Amino acid sequence: MAGLVGRLRSLLSVRSVASQVFFLQVAVVVLLVAAAVVALLLQSRTAGEREARNRSIAVAETYANGPGVAEALTGPDPTAALQPSAEETREASGMDFLVVMTTEGIRLTHPDPDQIGKPYIGTIAPAAEGGTVTETVTGTLGPSIRSVAPATDAGGRIVGLVSAGITLDRVDSLVENQLPVLFGAGALALALATAGTALVSRRLLHQTHGLGPTEMARMYEHHNAVLHAVREGVLILDGDRRLLLANDEARRLLDLAPNADGRPVRELGVPSAMSRLLRSGRTATDEVHLVKGRLLAVNQRSTSDDGGPPGTVATLRDTTELRALTGRADVAQGRLKLLYDAGVEIGTTLDVTRTSQELARFAVPRFADYVTVDLPDPVLRGEEPTGPETEMRRIAYAGIREDSPLYASGDLVHFVAATPQAVAFETGKAVLEADMTTFSGWQTHDPDRARLLVAHGIHAMIAAPLRARGVIMGVATFWRANEPDPFDAEDVSLAEELVARAAVSIDNARRYTREHALAVALQRSLLPRALPEQTALDVAHHYLPAQAGLGGVGGDWFDVIPLPGTRVALVVGDVVGHGLHAAATMGRLRTAVHNFTNLDLPPDELLWHMDDLVTRIDQEEEGREAGDGGADGTAITAVTGATCLYAVYDPITGLCTMARAGHVEPAIVHPDGRVEFLGLPGGPPLGLGGLPFEATEIRLAEGSTLVLYTDGLVEDRERGVDEGMELLRRTLTRASGGPEETCRALLDALLPERPRDDIALVVARTRMLDRSRVATWEVPSDPSAVARVRAEVTRTLRSWGLEDEAFTTELILSELVTNAIRYADPPIRVRLIRDRDLTCEVFDGSSTAPHPRKASNTDEGGRGLFLVAQFAERWGTRYTGTGKVVWTEQPLPRDRSGRPPGE
Repeated sequence: MAGLVGRLRSLLSVRSVASQVFFLQVAVVVLLVAAAVVALLLQSRTAGEREARNRSIAVAETYANGPGVAEALTGPDPTAALQPSAEETREASGMDFLVVMTTEGIRLTHPDPDQIGKPYIGTIAPAAEGGTVTETVTGTLGPSIRSVAPATDAGGRIVGLVSAGITLDRVDSLVENQLPVLFGAGALALALATAGTALVSRRLLHQTHGLGPTEMARMYEHHNAVLHAVREGVLILDGDRRLLLANDEARRLLDLAPNADGRPVRELGVPSAMSRLLRSGRTATDEVHLVKGRLLAVNQRSTSDDGGPPGTVATLRDTTELRALTGRADVAQGRLKLLYDAGVEIGTTLDVTRTSQELARFAVPRFADYVTVDLPDPVLRGEEPTGPETEMRRIAYAGIREDSPLYASGDLVHFVAATPQAVAFETGKAVLEADMTTFSGWQTHDPDRARLLVAHGIHAMIAAPLRARGVIMGVATFWRANEPDPFDAEDVSLAEELVARAAVSIDNARRYTREHALAVALQRSLLPRALPEQTALDVAHHYLPAQAGLGGVGGDWFDVIPLPGTRVALVVGDVVGHGLHAAATMGRLRTAVHNFTNLDLPPDELLWHMDDLVTRIDQEEEGREAGDGGADGTAITAVTGATCLYAVYDPITGLCTMARAGHVEPAIVHPDGRVEFLGLPGGPPLGLGGLPFEATEIRLAEGSTLVLYTDGLVEDRERGVDEGMELLRRTLTRASGGPEETCRALLDALLPERPRDDIALVVARTRMLDRSRVATWEVPSDPSAVARVRAEVTRTLRSWGLEDEAFTTELILSELVTNAIRYADPPIRVRLIRDRDLTCEVFDGSSTAPHPRKASNTDEGGRGLFLVAQFAERWGTRYTGTGKVVWTEQPLPRDRSGRPPGE
């Protein structure tokens, strides 16, 4: 059942009109045939019932009037006399029962003997009165059609009643015998009707192309829309070039008569050229024909190409207004492209002068024959103009010829108040001088040059202010010479838009110039201006900020820091990022290194403290970024990624101890010219926190060169670090001369043409302190040894020519050695160093540092370190792997050349 329903649904869901008509016609035929069969069945049943009534009446009356029936009814035993003949007659007549009864309705005969003597079921009163009764009654044999007729004797007296009947089952069986004939005839009629319907539907399918009713309705609606609503004329011509159809727009464009349908093309009254096109039937695409003062674009195609009927269809489009608008649209499109190209080509760098030159070069000759850009000098320095400027410097000039009388680039131009440039700068609005030949006032600042300009052919100009973010920074002037037409209002609008785009770029460059200048000033103030005096190293250094517009000032820095004991610390670092923030952060780190250096920490320990400091700085900056940002509302960027290389060189021993935190590796040039990268452990950048740093110790021969640098020297967009370091190696191998010459050679070979990152470079050549300048004594842990040390020191100072320093030195050493013997652990050693200062060092095996304290009047001790601090210029403590060193420095007298005696 479900499959049948599905098939019916699929049959009813067909889309084409032909299919739907076919199934509807078949359904109608089926209904008609079914109705006919049902009618025939009902008719057959009615005829059968009528036949049964007639037969029952005939049998009942015939038997009631039969010979011997009346005599038997009046006889002594009617049942015995009539039962056999009644059954014989019933069977012969095809009746289901034949019953003889008394006038009171008592059965005398019956097919079922058990029913004899029982009352008759049915109506007998009319028959008892001499009539005949026919009715349908349900009796002992079931529903039946029966008739009752009276039986009379010779005298006409009713002596009994006879009932003959036939059951309805027998009547139905008679009808069923006719069903094969009826159904056969119905099936034949259905087949014939279906075949006819299929032929009709096939023809309809061909005519409708398989379209459904919705599609046909939509097609009809679209057809009407095309014919009556579209703003294009449509003409359909048959094979004889007669007009079959014309929509409203075609009738309007061709001014066709109301009865034009069916007429040949030559009678439509269209111009001859278009008439020939329509009559020819050839394919045409956007052919323009003049028809009644209109320019019509005609397209024509054949309708028979895809199996359609012969003929053509033509479309007509009025292009009169479109032609007029095309020129203006081309102009507008050209100007839009000009502005788009300006946004791409102007402002490629953050440089005021270059951006101004880009504006001038771009506008010639696309918009003007000559272009000049004039800016006040404060703008070139990154500042805002302080007020109305009448003197401006010509920053950019471009023209179709180089020999124009216009001021050249770099000239200082004085514009009086009446000139268009001064008016534009003061009012902030573009000024048009459409006819310069009238000399209406624009020439007042230089009349002689004005006459030369007009004689050169320059006849029109537009002075447009360079305005961005409410600041007027200068004036761009567009001059026209070769083009005979003057500038108009639309040209003024275009000039304003062009200059507005360039002004934003110039203002960005101005702001960047200001920030760059501030950053450079800050950077220069934070970097060492002059290297401190020291004798351990011959040092040369260079610092180059990134080029403005590409990176600007960053966080690269270096330092040379003298340490106690004639040692020298070299520092090179890099803070990621550029600008003021990077420079300020660099200053903080450089100050921190100086502070940690005063503690005389080993390189690895110093980097550990620096790492902790950068971590705290990052946390502070992240807190500010999460809050209000910077003072100017901008977000603050964390400085994680700062790198640092810290090296300490001792000219007495020749040992150099280095450690680095994510920094590029230093290079060493040995006295024989061999270049070596030490493979110094890199360590993580500063600010990651919690990771250790590893120090490396190397002994350098006198005359070795230590090269420290930042990654900007070896890395560039077009060159990787490995390639840069290999170039560094080759350059150092070929370099000759002192540190300054080496610096120049490195910069010449490795400096990019346009540096995008800062470059800090330090080249230091090692020196060794002469052994005669160092004296060392081992001191036993005995207070009596102090006197012997004083005596040895005095003799040494006398040999150095420093007798005047003997008393002070004895006093200092006595206190330091006494403290070491009393409070520290052996071994105890004293070292005296004569360099630019006189250094006294006392080594011991204890890690406890002495601290000065204020002694009261009654205290016997506690004044030793106080005296040491008074007599020494500096003093302090540094720790070693086996203990500590307490050192003092005493200034030595200088000769006229500024050198200590004996130098």
